[in-house]
Amino acid sequence: MPDSEPTLKVEKLHTSFFTKAGIVKAVNDVSFSVKRGEILGLVGESGSGKSITAFSILNLIDPPGRITSGKILFNGRDLVGSSEKEMQQLRGNKIAMIFQDPMMTLNPVLRIDTQMIETIQAHEKVSHRVAYERARDGLGRVGISSPEERLKAYPHQFSGGMRQRVAIAISFLLKPDLVLADEPTTALDVTIQGQILYEVQKLCRETGTAMVWITHDLAVVGGLADRVCVMYAGRIVEEGGVDEVIDTPMHPYTHGLIGSVPSQNRRGQVLYQIPGMTPSLLSLPKGCTFRPRCTQKTEQCLEVPQTLRTSSGRMMSCYNPFNQGL
Repeated sequence: MPDSEPTLKVEKLHTSFFTKAGIVKAVNDVSFSVKRGEILGLVGESGSGKSITAFSILNLIDPPGRITSGKILFNGRDLVGSSEKEMQQLRGNKIAMIFQDPMMTLNPVLRIDTQMIETIQAHEKVSHRVAYERARDGLGRVGISSPEERLKAYPHQFSGGMRQRVAIAISFLLKPDLVLADEPTTALDVTIQGQILYEVQKLCRETGTAMVWITHDLAVVGGLADRVCVMYAGRIVEEGGVDEVIDTPMHPYTHGLIGSVPSQNRRGQVLYQIPGMTPSLLSLPKGCTFRPRCTQKTEQCLEVPQTLRTSSGRMMSCYNPFNQGL
């Protein structure tokens, strides 16, 4: 695959859940791409469709949900419609996932070395010794001291931050082309979070792995990602370089998210709060889904806004954006 081609390209993806109460449009016309060695931040409130987007890429959507249309191009190959056997060959090998809770990844009754060695040998025909050495080196790369001793431990003997480091080490063991990270540092303290973000960024640069980092925390994205996509109610409403989006947000939702982050420049001031709540995906409002909560809304917002791109490459979906001159 040429370096110019994206590792992952999602085109007009729709994933819905067909329930007795109606159709839940969890992912609604989502498009984005990630290049080799690039980190893309996928940001939004809970229920915006971030995790379902990741599960769609891995074909882990269970009934009553399914991908109804769109393309998921991984190294040029469309994964939509792939068989379970084909996906099993990709999961963990070419596409890895880091979950929010590392105990979803780690087996509590198996030692760390057993789990890491089995992961390698499930996809590659290598000796136990070679797999062991790769597992040991993998722990060292994520900043775990005395990796040979740590390999003999069980998950319950690690702290939350250490377990998450192990989960990250496992995800990079087979040098995947793509890693999907679903809020993996949410439950960690700030110091440990910063260390893990540094290790992840370094691993992506060294291995050329593309990464989609899912979070609701704009501060994390600001220090980690190259580009950011902002999701709301199943749609991407703004996309651009991470510094551009954070410094000059264009969509009112992005503007509200950034305004609600605590800042030293506003000591003593009440934090901004986006009015209202995220709409139910069963009954989305007419037109722009953010319209009921938007301070910029007009009559025009009763129509679904078209996706617009600026000369600088920014993308947004809004009739009345901030910073229109960009």
